[in-house]
Amino acid sequence: MSILINEKTPVIVQGFTGDKASFHAKEMIAYGTNVVGGVTPGKGGSTHLGLPVFNTVQDAVRKTGATASIVFVPPAFSADALMEAIDAGITLICSITDGIPAQDMMAVKSYLLRFPEDKRAILVGPNCAGIISAGRAMLGIMPGHIYSRGPVGIVSRSGTLGYEAAAQMNALGIGQSTSVGIGGDPINGSSFIDHLKLFEQDPETKVVMMIGEIGGPQEAEAAQFAKENMSKPVIGYVAGLTAPKGRKMGHAGAIISTFGDSAAEKSEIMKSFGLSVAPSASDLGATVAKVLAKVAR
Repeated sequence: MSILINEKTPVIVQGFTGDKASFHAKEMIAYGTNVVGGVTPGKGGSTHLGLPVFNTVQDAVRKTGATASIVFVPPAFSADALMEAIDAGITLICSITDGIPAQDMMAVKSYLLRFPEDKRAILVGPNCAGIISAGRAMLGIMPGHIYSRGPVGIVSRSGTLGYEAAAQMNALGIGQSTSVGIGGDPINGSSFIDHLKLFEQDPETKVVMMIGEIGGPQEAEAAQFAKENMSKPVIGYVAGLTAPKGRKMGHAGAIISTFGDSAAEKSEIMKSFGLSVAPSASDLGATVAKVLAKVAR
């Protein structure tokens, strides 16, 4: 089992014929992802990487049966691309693009909420690494070779720390079920809680690692959710212990503005809700190993 994607999930690529989309589409196909085509307005009817190109997402869905899309579209046009995918009935959308204006993402979130919850697309990102179900399928830009199948789910605001966690686990012989990068922007499509719910329902996932950053209330809300709703252990880590208050650090969402926004405060909140918290980025794998050992007893 895995969450969100597997080797059978039919995927299209929006912005398919662009350089970055082409590079990562090749990587996804090589990994085993079921990429069935792509969308580039004005190039419909042609082929790219041996796959059909369509003018619209609606055409692509009708002709290929795609249910998932990965979006490589410049920031100025990303909101339209995301809403087009939502409107076409795509159920899983992954937006890689960095720099989408917050106001545009507010419009996308508002558009999503027009749909009933049971028919609403899951939007991962923007400004994220994507999704990988180890050994099955990849909908993103991560280095697939550092992941291996196993019992640990990862959900992270930071793409590179998600990679680091997987690499440390693999060095200890611990694999992953699915890793999800939700992105570091202040307004993103899905939250920690959305993915914790999915990991809770996944029989393969035994432990979940949640990697947060400074700024915003998501980590505290997710820690409370985990205490009240999760039967599986959740391991926390928050990047940015040395970040000064009031200064934006890296991601647009990574700024300490109020009480509870700093890494130290978030770590304490996580501990207060019973999460095991990794003391540093170099201890991610070791902390997972300790928790897994307890689960196995």
